[in-house]
Amino acid sequence: MSQHLRLGVIAAAITLVLDQASKFWLVRVFDIAQRGTVRLTPFFDLVLAWNQGISFGWFQNDGPTSQIVLMAIKVVAVVVLGVWMARSHTALATLALGLIIGGAIGNGIDRLAYGAVVDFALFHVRIGENTFNWYVFNLADVAIVAGVAALLYDSFWGVPAAKAP
Repeated sequence: MSQHLRLGVIAAAITLVLDQASKFWLVRVFDIAQRGTVRLTPFFDLVLAWNQGISFGWFQNDGPTSQIVLMAIKVVAVVVLGVWMARSHTALATLALGLIIGGAIGNGIDRLAYGAVVDFALFHVRIGENTFNWYVFNLADVAIVAGVAALLYDSFWGVPAAKAP
């Protein structure tokens, strides 16, 4: 296994472990469902949201067929990303793909275990009488977004690939 690939696999594994540990702790130990919203700062709360759709709650549908289709898409995406990661030539792209793969697997485990993804982090701001909320998300989502941002950076400003003679 190349050093780059090892980096991606380690990133995926750490992402998966941290994601699943945070969700396990919040749902099973802290019992966020019983506690309800927990305000940590004036702009950040812990909440429990069961996301049956995909990114940012899009395509919400709790039917078994839609859940199977979403899982199939996720499996195909992880396989394709894994092949891309194995062929990657830069450490940043390999790390980024590992973050995305780890996050996708973490959310996929939730879907298998609970039928929905466990989301718990909520940023918000109050302006006058109005409160503006961001989407509720989890650590897997953070890893996926960071991975995509790193891939974009690597694509546009990273070290150019060596040209064949």
